[in-house]
Amino acid sequence: MTAGEQVLDSPASWVAEHIHRYVATDGAEGHEWRPGVFTLLLTTRGRRSGALRRTALIYGRDGDDYLVVASQGGAPRHPAWYLNLLADPRAEVQVGAERFTARARIATPEEKPRMWETMAKIWPAYDDYQARTDREIPVVVLERV
Repeated sequence: MTAGEQVLDSPASWVAEHIHRYVATDGAEGHEWRPGVFTLLLTTRGRRSGALRRTALIYGRDGDDYLVVASQGGAPRHPAWYLNLLADPRAEVQVGAERFTARARIATPEEKPRMWETMAKIWPAYDDYQARTDREIPVVVLERV
């Protein structure tokens, strides 16, 4: 990811609007999306296009690491940002005004139950999303590099 490279925001208009407010205010608007529910901005490299793609995601913490859930509302397919991270685990992250480079990895089978519980406490609908799909919804760990 190089400075000055164009970043394409989520094609979902409400997510793109959220991202624009977040970026314009350094997270003063959008970091806390709902009471007690915080979001980060995740920029990945498109696995087919090579373009930079940005989305907003609910996050939790596990020590120094950030956790995000590849739920896509319980859809039968993984979200594009997750597939992008499988192809290239490097990402840019913005949390509030702070921006940093991260490396993504999938929570191990040993870690996942604890991390899932952390995330489901923040956004209980994750349990509903998992119940409505046969797909195993991954928890992604973003480690600062």
